[in-house]
Amino acid sequence: MRNIDVHEVIDNARFNRYHWMVMFWCALLLIFDGYDLFIYGVVLPVIMQEWGLTPLEAGALGSYALFGMMFGALAFGTLADKIGRKKGIAVCFLLFSCATIVNGFASNPTEFGICRFIAGLGCGGLMPNVVALMNEYAPKKLRSTLVAIMFSGYSVGGMLSAGLGIYMLPRFGWESMFFIAGVPLLLLPLILWFLPESVGFLVREGRTEQARGILRRVDPNRAIGDADPITMAEAKGNAASVLELFREGRALRTLMIWLAFFCCLLMVYALSSWLPKLMANAGYSLGSSLSFLLALNLGAVFGAIGGGLLGDRMNLPRVLAVFFVVAAVSISLLGIKSPTPVLYLLIGVAGATTIGTQILLYACAAQFYGLSIRSTGLGWASGIGRNGAIVGPLLGGALLGINLPLQLNFLAFAIPGAIAAIAMSVFAISSQRSNAAPLPAATAS
Repeated sequence: MRNIDVHEVIDNARFNRYHWMVMFWCALLLIFDGYDLFIYGVVLPVIMQEWGLTPLEAGALGSYALFGMMFGALAFGTLADKIGRKKGIAVCFLLFSCATIVNGFASNPTEFGICRFIAGLGCGGLMPNVVALMNEYAPKKLRSTLVAIMFSGYSVGGMLSAGLGIYMLPRFGWESMFFIAGVPLLLLPLILWFLPESVGFLVREGRTEQARGILRRVDPNRAIGDADPITMAEAKGNAASVLELFREGRALRTLMIWLAFFCCLLMVYALSSWLPKLMANAGYSLGSSLSFLLALNLGAVFGAIGGGLLGDRMNLPRVLAVFFVVAAVSISLLGIKSPTPVLYLLIGVAGATTIGTQILLYACAAQFYGLSIRSTGLGWASGIGRNGAIVGPLLGGALLGINLPLQLNFLAFAIPGAIAAIAMSVFAISSQRSNAAPLPAATAS
């Protein structure tokens, strides 16, 4: 009889069918989540015209879902450390899917905003939990890459939303975009069946037989006897204490990663909410404007996966700092009149270094925080970042309301990128100076 260390088994396991299964279901959940989040930017030009909304009113309406996401990330991230990630994910998925369907029946901005807030609660809670789950099961050498590939489902959902919008809006109206959200609910039984529970949660709850069964699937070549004790550092830690995020030398890095989340999400939601409208104002048709949203999310996929590969070979915080610098430059250049191919390229680069970087930020936070506080750490980082997401649509609406030149609008969206680059540089330097080893992308807690 020998002790089985959970971290050692997972860290050194070879990538296999079980990892594919976890990544598939987590990515699928994020596709649905991304669809629900990007849907507002798709329907915005239509509902502004139908309900006669000013840019500032439209920006405020877009922020309702993001308020919900802030509270959802804070509440469900911490709750999942207590009740288990699988239950937390299921509740969040059911919440945002049902609220989005009801959203299609909204007849005025007030009803629309209430539905978006409720949907935001679920969307905000889902993200940190699926990232934490994927990070927990990913082998050490592939951790950033697998989390980035999984989180690319979020951008695929954004592309799906924009692509369907090009076809659905002129034919069936904006309501149809929300009714489509009912289709994923048919998969809920399969998600509940196949999605695994956090092995850390199982160990904390004393469900060691289930934990052994999962570890045998994680590493089929590992001999794990029925009587072998399961051990894991942090298994008995304080699973939901926010103060833990500031202890043991984590305070400065926690604050820096919160600042980076804030700035990154501000850029993401400013662009995703207002890019179609800004391009429509610049003279492009609705279909062309939505195609820019497609390019933004397509770039995000390449940015997330490419950044994940770089992060697994280099220092992830430094990669993030460079990405933020590129984001600031590319967004600034969007306001300059360019040939169409160059414009698409700039939008793709902006997507890669904003939405893609958001995905990498989740991977960085998941690796920074220990297992017992991982959902709490991710939830709070995401929740604090949602303040930036709330500011983004409001900022875009305010800028459009005062009729600034196109170039100044994009320049305002770019400034947070420079601030985030500084924050991640400080994070990287602090990691090097801490007692622990510098945080490479693939380091597990």
